[in-house]
Amino acid sequence: MEKGHSGSLPERVLKWIAGLGGQPVHVREIRRLPGSTSCSLYQVRLEDGAQSQDAVVRLYDNERWLSQEPDLAAHESEALIRSGLGRVSSPKLLGVDNDGRACGLPAVLMTMLPGEVILKPQDMHSWLGGLAEALAEVHAVPAGDFPWTHFSYTDIDALEPPVWTSRTDSWGKAVSFVKNSWPQYEPRFIHRDYHPANVLWLGDAVSGIVDWPNACRGPAGADVGHCRLNLAQLYGVEAADAFLQAYIDHAGASFTYHPYWDLLSLFDGLCDGPPQVYGGWAAFGMTGLTDRIVTERIERYQASLMKRLGGQQE
Repeated sequence: MEKGHSGSLPERVLKWIAGLGGQPVHVREIRRLPGSTSCSLYQVRLEDGAQSQDAVVRLYDNERWLSQEPDLAAHESEALIRSGLGRVSSPKLLGVDNDGRACGLPAVLMTMLPGEVILKPQDMHSWLGGLAEALAEVHAVPAGDFPWTHFSYTDIDALEPPVWTSRTDSWGKAVSFVKNSWPQYEPRFIHRDYHPANVLWLGDAVSGIVDWPNACRGPAGADVGHCRLNLAQLYGVEAADAFLQAYIDHAGASFTYHPYWDLLSLFDGLCDGPPQVYGGWAAFGMTGLTDRIVTERIERYQASLMKRLGGQQE
């Protein structure tokens, strides 16, 4: 077996991969993939006789995450199967070790999609439109009886204005709204972690969406809001607003915008502490951001959401 120089996998994982097919599969190359901040991802080159293919193996080695959601491997594998029911370009499931009995850790093996993450697009308008169209296709997948359902990452009942803001009155109004205004919604199949670093591109077209272990039935606005939060931090409010309009255009009558989901996504994004630069962005070439810049952009984004909320309540 040849191993690449930039990564390695435990022998028991390699043995598991080799035994998944009807005939022996050889792992010829291994490369750790950049950008993953929650668990370990590896690209592997699989050879089966005269054929070869690139695949991705995810090892769920984040103890905190596993303690909160011990069914992560099963969750992702079912999400990959469900996403395949629509027009979404998502990885195909090749194998799953739900409880880690074979690999030592829960693991998922899936096909590797072509393309690359682009965080510095040449044509921002077209790029945002592609992000929006791809998300609308996710939400068109039948949710059916998919067993995982949306929940908030933050304790809504315990919400308070963040300690780092000087705009406590405005944030206090946002807290009150989120605590008391949960809207009705039609459940959709949602990705639940949709943002630019989980979308692959070939040229100027989306070639795939990755990272599905959080997919669930829930409000489309949760996906829209999470992506808008990321766009606001990366580029500013204008990009977040342009994405929203593009999504509305692509989703059509199936989507009704409600600022609640933007605000809840904002609080979900802050549940682990003050704003900071997401570690995965630098791996894809997005450098130059600082915690201060991100904080200032979040403040402006929150102000824009309160303005939208005020307009809706008039």
